Amino acid sequence: MAYPFQLGLQDASSPIMEELMNFHDHTLMIVFLISSLVLYIITLMLTTKLTHTSTMDAQEVETIWTILPAVILILIALPSLRILYMMDEINNPALTVKTMGHQWYWSYEYTDYEDLCFDSYMIPTTDLKPGELRLLEVDNRVVLPMELPIRMLISSEDVLHSWAVPSLGLKTDATPGRLNQATISSNRPGLFYGQCSEICGSNHSFMPIVLEMVPLKNFEDWSLSMI
Repeated sequence: MAYPFQLGLQDASSPIMEELMNFHDHTLMIVFLISSLVLYIITLMLTTKLTHTSTMDAQEVETIWTILPAVILILIALPSLRILYMMDEINNPALTVKTMGHQWYWSYEYTDYEDLCFDSYMIPTTDLKPGELRLLEVDNRVVLPMELPIRMLISSEDVLHSWAVPSLGLKTDATPGRLNQATISSNRPGLFYGQCSEICGSNHSFMPIVLEMVPLKNFEDWSLSMI
């Protein structure tokens, strides 16, 4: 999760998030180079009295500044499309979990099990235990196995919500009457926090998401205890 005064993205905990961070750095470097070049040219024009009259209508210069931006856009678009297709690809998920957004809590249903479903509410500040995080802890965490592809089916029963867990690279809209899907795959165990990222009413800030990624053996023990 994020820490105070953090400037960058959260640590990546999934292959998709690692790709997104690499693409972010790739694009940021291109923006930095373009900004530096433009700043240099502006400074040069303001500080020198020398002019080169033949550059005012030179075909070569016009060709360069037409083709170069197109090449830069292609260098940005190709890795972007690759990541988009990777995010939509779901191959043989080991588990499917259906998430429904409500005002203002989440409900979860493990569709591969007969009676494994529960609601997840935020724990009020007055009920927090030492070490628990304000506005982020819930009474029922979503326990999932790590290092396995998991399909999340996301929808809503009332208004627009958005199911988002930044460190896993997840952000999917929960739309009434529509079933969206996302893929979860965590590289390591741990707790991963998220929140609703769509303004959905007065208590929009009070419907957090907590994923607990555990080894497969621990997940099986937990699922048997919940049934």
